[in-house]
Amino acid sequence: MASSVIPKEVNPDIQKERDGASFSSEEFAAWWAGGQDDLKFYRELRDYLQKDINADEFLQIQNLSHEEINDFAVRTSLEAAKKLRRLQEERNPGGEDYWPNLYDHKVTWGVTPAGNPFGVMYVMLIQALEAQCTPEQYENFGKRMKNFEICGTYAQTELGHGTYLRGLETRADFDPKTDEFVLNTPKISSYKFWPGGLGHSSNYCLVMAQLYINNQSKGPHMFFVQVRDEETHEPLPGVHIGDIGKKMGFIGINNGFLGLKDVRIPRTRMLMRHAQVNPDGSYVSSPANVLTYFAMVRSRCVITYNNSSMLAVAATIATRYSAVRRQSPIEPKAREPQILDHVTQQMKLFPEIATSLAHRVASDYLWKLYEVTIEDIGNGIYERLPELHSLSCALKVTCSSDTTAGIERLRLACGGHGYLISSNLSNLYVLATAACTYEGENTVLLLQIGRFLMKSWNSALSGAPLAPTVSYLSEVQQNPEFGAWTGTWENMVKAMKYAAANKTRLAFNSLSTRISQGESEGNAANQTGIEFTYAAELHGRAYVFSSFTTEVTGPNAKNRSPELNRVLENLLELYLVKETLNQLSNLLRFINLTDKDLTSLQERLEAVLTKLRPDAVAIVDGFDFSDLQLNSTLGSYDGNAYERIFDAALKNPMNQKPVPKSFQEILKPFMKSNM
Repeated sequence: MASSVIPKEVNPDIQKERDGASFSSEEFAAWWAGGQDDLKFYRELRDYLQKDINADEFLQIQNLSHEEINDFAVRTSLEAAKKLRRLQEERNPGGEDYWPNLYDHKVTWGVTPAGNPFGVMYVMLIQALEAQCTPEQYENFGKRMKNFEICGTYAQTELGHGTYLRGLETRADFDPKTDEFVLNTPKISSYKFWPGGLGHSSNYCLVMAQLYINNQSKGPHMFFVQVRDEETHEPLPGVHIGDIGKKMGFIGINNGFLGLKDVRIPRTRMLMRHAQVNPDGSYVSSPANVLTYFAMVRSRCVITYNNSSMLAVAATIATRYSAVRRQSPIEPKAREPQILDHVTQQMKLFPEIATSLAHRVASDYLWKLYEVTIEDIGNGIYERLPELHSLSCALKVTCSSDTTAGIERLRLACGGHGYLISSNLSNLYVLATAACTYEGENTVLLLQIGRFLMKSWNSALSGAPLAPTVSYLSEVQQNPEFGAWTGTWENMVKAMKYAAANKTRLAFNSLSTRISQGESEGNAANQTGIEFTYAAELHGRAYVFSSFTTEVTGPNAKNRSPELNRVLENLLELYLVKETLNQLSNLLRFINLTDKDLTSLQERLEAVLTKLRPDAVAIVDGFDFSDLQLNSTLGSYDGNAYERIFDAALKNPMNQKPVPKSFQEILKPFMKSNM
C-alpha cells in the first residue's frame, strides 16, 4: 500500500476563509447541536466512537464485493454497539442515554459508512413494540429485542404493495382450535420485500399482515414472527428468506425478502395494546386505526431530520472544495480565483446551505408535535393524529425531494471530481433519493395530504375549528384578499400560505364539481389528484417558511449573539427569496407582483449571496461534521483536496500491482494474435 501524500498543514486558502469570518462557527455549532452542553456531549461521544478507526479502509469499501460489504456493515455496526454499551456501563449503568438511544443517531454515521443493517430494528421495530405491545408482551419479547438478545426488523412492504397498506396480501388467519395465527404469503407479489436487515441480519420480524377471523378481513395488524433459529440462524420451517441483491445505495443494509407458508405463531404474538383477538375469536378494534401505522409516522420524522443533515454534509463538502479549487480568472490578467468567488458557484452552494437549515428547523418543530402527540396517546387522546400524520408526510416529501435535488446540484458544483466515489457525493445522493420512495412514495403521500386539506377546507367552510398547522385556511376564507405585496419576511410567509390556501380552494372546487356532476368520490379524487399534489406541496413549503422564520426572528434569537443572528438572518433571507422565485408560477396566480417586485427579489438574491460569501466556510464548519462523518476526499477540514484525491487513487487495490493479470491472460494474447 502506498504511503500517504497528504500534507500535515491546513490549505492556506481554507484557513483564510476561517480567519475572515464575521461570526464564531463554535457558536453556530452549539446552536445547531441544540446547546453548548449537547455539542460537548456529542463531540466527546463522536471522538470515542471514532477512536482506532482506519479511515483508509472506509474510503475503499466500494471496492468490496456485495457479501464483503454486508460483513463489513455488520462488523462496524456491532463495534459501534459495543462502544455505546461500554460507555453506558461506565457513565450511567442501567440507563439508556447512550445505549440504545443513540444507536440510530447521526453521531454514529462516521463509524458505519456502509450503513447499519440493524438500523430499522432501532428506528422502527423497537419503537413499534414499545407503542403496540401490551405490558406482558413487551416483557416477553420486546425487552429482548431492545437489549439485542435477539435481532429483527419491521416487515411491511411487499413485492406487490408498498404505500397502500390496505392492499397488503400477507395473511394471518386465526385458528381457534390451537389458539394460533397461521401466516402465509399466497403468491410472489405477497412476499415481504425491502425491509432493512431482513436478508441475513434478523431472526425475528414484526410482520404487517391482513388479519382474518372466520375468513373475514379485519385489516392490517402486526405480528411478531420468528424467522430464524436463535442458535444456528437457519431459517425456520415454512420460512423463505434472503437478501434482495445490490441496490443504488444503502449498500450494507442487507435488505431482504420473506415468504411464509403455514407458519404458526401463538395468538399472543399479535401486538394487542390497541386491538385484540380473544381466544374465542372475538375481535376488539383499535380506538384509532392510524395507531397501527404509527411507526411509519415516526420514521417520517426521522427521515426529515436525517435528510436535512445529509444535505448539510454535501454542502460542507462542496463549500470546502470550492474554497480551495481555483479556476477561470474573473479579470483577464488576474490570478485564477477560488471558485467560491464566482457568483454562479455561490448560487449552487449557498441556497443548499440555507435549505438544509430550513428543513432542519422544520424537523425540530415536527418532533415537538410528535412528542406532544405521544403524550396525548398515552392519555387516550387521539385528536392530533391526523395533523401529525399529514405534517410528517408533507415535510418528508419536501425535505426528501429538496435534498435529493440539492445534493445533485452540489455534486455538479464540484465538477469532474464530484463524480468520484471518494467524494462521497454519489453515496449521499442515493441515500437521499431513496427517501423519496421508502416509508411512503412521495406522490402517494401528497395525495394523502391533499385529502386531509380537502377535509380541512370543508371544515373551515362550516366554521369548525382546524388543527393549528392548517388554521391559515380559515384565515384566507375569512379574508380572501391578500393585500399589498411588501416583500418582508412575514409578507413572504403570508404569501406562501395564501397560495397554498388558494391551491386548496381550487382543488376543493374541482373535486366538488366532479362529484356534483355524478362522479363517485373515488374517481373524482383521482381526477383531481394533480391539484391535490400542488396544494399539498405548497402546504409543506408554507410550514417550512413559517417555522424557519419563527426560529430566526422569534424569541430564540435572544439567546444568540448579534453576529450569529446576522448570519442566520442572511440564510433566512436567501431561503425565502430563492424559494419565492422558485414558486412564482403559483404566487403570480393569486398575488399581484409587479415587474419592480420581481426585479427587487433578484437584486436581493444577488445581494445576500455577496453577504454570505465571507462566512460560507465558517457556516459549514458550524455543522461540525468530522472528516470520518464526511468520508470525502474533497471535503476534509484541512482542505487538502487534491492530495487526498490522489492518495485515495494510489491506495486503490487496482494499483497495488504494476501489471494486471488481464494483460497476460487477455490483452497481450489478443494483440499478438493475427485475428
